[in-house]
Amino acid sequence: MKGTERKNIRPGLRVLVVLKKDQRTGKTTEGVVRDILTKAPVHTRGIKVRLEGGEVGRVCEILGGQG
Repeated sequence: MKGTERKNIRPGLRVLVVLKKDQRTGKTTEGVVRDILTKAPVHTRGIKVRLEGGEVGRVCEILGGQG
């Protein structure tokens, strides 16, 4: 599932994000959502989140399940 709609993302969800430093390459990082940083209901490049490890990036894919 794509990560462009805020309603689909919640803390505890396992996701793939593209970190700011990896935007050029598109390299993804897997993690669990700690905080949702984007306030808008939809963002075309992905909802910005903070992972449990502290990394911040835009969700490109929702993998599912609680942690």
